[in-house]
Amino acid sequence: MRPFEGIKIIDLTHVLAGPFAAYQLGVLGADVIKVENPEDCDQSRHTGDNLELNRHDMGTNYLAQNSNKRAITLNLKTEKGRDILKQLARDADVLIENYRAGAFAALGIGYQEMKKINPRLIYCSMTAFGQDGPRGTQTAYDHAIQATSGIMAMTGTPEVNPLKTGAPVIDYSTGTMAAFAIASALFQRERTGSGQHIDCSMFDVALMLEASHIAGFMSTGKCPKPKGNSHAYASSYFYETKQGHIMLAASNHRQHTRLFAALGRPEMGHKDYEYRRKNFKSEAAELQKILMEKTAQEWEDYFQANHVPALRVRSMSEALADPQVKTRKILHRHERAAGFEGPMTVPMCAFKYEHGGPSIETPPPRLGEHNADVLASLGYSAADIATLHEEGVV
Repeated sequence: MRPFEGIKIIDLTHVLAGPFAAYQLGVLGADVIKVENPEDCDQSRHTGDNLELNRHDMGTNYLAQNSNKRAITLNLKTEKGRDILKQLARDADVLIENYRAGAFAALGIGYQEMKKINPRLIYCSMTAFGQDGPRGTQTAYDHAIQATSGIMAMTGTPEVNPLKTGAPVIDYSTGTMAAFAIASALFQRERTGSGQHIDCSMFDVALMLEASHIAGFMSTGKCPKPKGNSHAYASSYFYETKQGHIMLAASNHRQHTRLFAALGRPEMGHKDYEYRRKNFKSEAAELQKILMEKTAQEWEDYFQANHVPALRVRSMSEALADPQVKTRKILHRHERAAGFEGPMTVPMCAFKYEHGGPSIETPPPRLGEHNADVLASLGYSAADIATLHEEGVV
């Protein structure tokens, strides 16, 4: 039995952060019902690197995080659409939405209204800046939050900055943080019997990702500078080799000592952290000279055999071909699904359980694929559903 089996989640989210939060709960057993506007679906259905899939409302950005979900359409700007949502919420455990702060309350489907229907409901609102404060009504996406949070300003090199990260780290971190908050609220509800409102902010998550930098700034008053691939110590740095590049990560004292012992230069080990900071340039120059003698792969093999953290720089194709990926079972292969031909592989979860762990049973659904099933479970007849469709409610 997986952790969230028997838990019903209404997923009213779009793009990346919100759907990813619901997805992580879904692969752990929750029954996730994805709700989209029939005329304005989740925009991730139209985005991704495969243009043909985008044209079929099944873009790779959508496919990556919507397995194990059922999909229905509801126009929440109509009274009938809101009535159906309220019926779904009566026995739901969780509702997740990531619209502008106050938008759902204005429609009469905010937390204060929904908890009257279901006091045990956990209602998670995901926004750019949270539900309150001077920026509470502002909107943003991942890259904009990277810009305003200070992350871009510290990313890049002294010559080329600011830069955003290559992956949408704020979106996926926010999704993960929201899933953790929801799981915690469900655990709390087991003790109190009451649901609650979760206010999850992308900006807050970005600041949490900068935790050590913030602590440093609050102590010294100095803003972190863009350092490129550099770290404080030469033994934890990026180097060119005879072929390819390698990232050394011999950060602590023991690793630093082992690194130089492995290189036949034990006299450069056994240095304290302050010495290593002051002598960064001389140590880095010596390491660069030595590391040019072999390829990045040869150095990786050698260092790892000597318990020195070091890994060569790989492309995504190389990373995914690593046997470790298959061992960890982080990816799931859909042999077929509506909307695309042939197999499709998606990431599943970043951890394993001894038993009852994450798994995927169903592929990402087409837009409104489960309208009939979900509405029938609420007591709507086939004729009722046809009428709702004609009226633009579903």
